[in-house]
Amino acid sequence: MGLPRMGGQGGNGGDVWVVAKKDLTVKRIKDKFPHKRFIAGVGSNSSIRALKGAKGGDVEISAPIGICVTTDDGRVLGELNHEGQRVLVARGGLGGSLHSEFLPSKGQARHIRLDLRLIADLGLVGFPNAGKSSLLMALSHATPQIASYPFTTLRPEIGKVMYEDHKQVSVADLPGLIEGAHINRGMGHKFLKHVERMKQLMFVVDVCGFHLASKTPFRSAFEAVQLLTKELELYKEELLLKPAVLVVNKMDLPDAEEKFRELETQLENQEEWSHFLPEDMIPKNFLHFKHTVPVSALTGLGLHHLKAVIRELLEDQETIESEKHHLEKLHELRREIPVVSKPVWGQLHPEPLNWK
Repeated sequence: MGLPRMGGQGGNGGDVWVVAKKDLTVKRIKDKFPHKRFIAGVGSNSSIRALKGAKGGDVEISAPIGICVTTDDGRVLGELNHEGQRVLVARGGLGGSLHSEFLPSKGQARHIRLDLRLIADLGLVGFPNAGKSSLLMALSHATPQIASYPFTTLRPEIGKVMYEDHKQVSVADLPGLIEGAHINRGMGHKFLKHVERMKQLMFVVDVCGFHLASKTPFRSAFEAVQLLTKELELYKEELLLKPAVLVVNKMDLPDAEEKFRELETQLENQEEWSHFLPEDMIPKNFLHFKHTVPVSALTGLGLHHLKAVIRELLEDQETIESEKHHLEKLHELRREIPVVSKPVWGQLHPEPLNWK
């Protein structure tokens, strides 16, 4: 409340924030706050001793890095990509003042969702049983569950690829897509939401093709590439703007070399070969991979080259982003510098010059 006879102003209510903290999990938040209710402090009344009342205390909800804060209707309030980042989710009410007849206003009440989306340098994208988990284990120190049947990976797994100069690259093995993932079939949106946070994508396909079940059609390696592209495109077209590398796995299998050469030919002429595909499988825009790397996660074939390609692509991206940042800063500085017009000769010398 404000103080009418002295024109005093009451304190504002406290705000509620979500703050990114390192080494924190969603489970720890749920265990610590089972009621999931957070209330900020109430502002102090205005008084003769303190005409301006004190602001109510803020409340901070600690959350893991990678959280996207949304409302119940899906509106994004903010994202937490770095430690210490803050998102205001509910603002405290204003204290009473002359403009409100010294009556305070209520603060915001809001239901929010904390949606964790992984952040990694590279995301492995592929159909079940393409060998993504085996590839991650071969590239890094991660130990994902591996088996010879589809859908072994039920939750994302992150590994670190280490280089001799101690450079580290984080790689996320994500649950296998199936046809129709964009409409939430299979892992659907649980998988695709993580792809949004990856810096780059690594498409992983089985050189011999893919057959999920007896009732589903067999898909060749080329068809698998187009289906993966289509699923990402239907979910969110911007995902296809991310740099991507194609890894052709299981090169230790019989006839792998012949099938790989066939895939290379098809990828060089995607528009021409797409005429043999069903219409609903053809993406609007074909992905043209800068690198197509044949590997065998089982024998280690091609892994050294793949690690070099990963690093090259990430360093190229960092260079581009750094140059873009410098350009933006330069434009910003130019806008801040006042434009000084050139002086007119007559203004400097209003009288005619006498050359005698």
